[in-house]
Amino acid sequence: MSDKEQASGMTDLENPTLNPNHNLSQDSLGKIYTGGEHNEYIYIGRQKFLRNELFEAFGGTLNPGLAPASTHKFANPAPLGLSAFVLTTFVLSMFNARAQNIRVPNVIVGLAMFYGGLVQLIAGIWEIALENTFGGTALCSYGGFWLSFGAIYIPWFGILDAYQGLETHDLGNALGFYLIGWSIFTFGLTLCTLKSTIAFFSLFFLLAITFLLLSIGEFTGKYGVTRAGGILGVIVAFIAWYNAYAGVATKQNSYLMAKPFALPTNDRVIF
Repeated sequence: MSDKEQASGMTDLENPTLNPNHNLSQDSLGKIYTGGEHNEYIYIGRQKFLRNELFEAFGGTLNPGLAPASTHKFANPAPLGLSAFVLTTFVLSMFNARAQNIRVPNVIVGLAMFYGGLVQLIAGIWEIALENTFGGTALCSYGGFWLSFGAIYIPWFGILDAYQGLETHDLGNALGFYLIGWSIFTFGLTLCTLKSTIAFFSLFFLLAITFLLLSIGEFTGKYGVTRAGGILGVIVAFIAWYNAYAGVATKQNSYLMAKPFALPTNDRVIF
């Protein structure tokens, strides 16, 4: 920090009188700056961090970019949330791919309600406590997805019964809109992983494509499209398992480590 900064208690970026390009509105949450003679400081909102003290993007923690350590000392909930998501996704995708000619999907209900739903929701809330907005949003949302999906197959909710006896394709169209909404949401999350790692980005990008294929399959009623979505879903499951393993494996407990391959990144934004 320069003598001027030490004397004033502010950096050029924090003091509008020293930085003519500074706008007071830029102090809002979400604004990020760099500073120092060699850009060694990162300013996130009104907080200042050394760049080398920030955690880099890593799928094992569901951290999509540079982030400071949490002030709370909890264990990493990302592997739990990812594991809950992936096992439920794997089983449903095997059904959609018609593996072993399985046609009745109701075995997914237990997983969707208790593991993919409840456990993942708890992990997502845990992520919020650890100040990981991305991880909390993703895990809580997909936990809600699995709870809502399981509810479709529980007679008490009366969802499938409402469509019985109808000659139209209302059920297929309704499920299509349901899945396309999740595809749009997942594409949105994918945009937040463009500066992360290959495994991290691939997980959300291919998941968004999976939702898209399944929605098209429901709209068109074409078995081949739904089966393609199921096969891609199995691939997504193994990528998610890899990310979950990356968050659990350490040099102290395993001989096999998951190496993150970072995507090219810089400080540029389009808007």
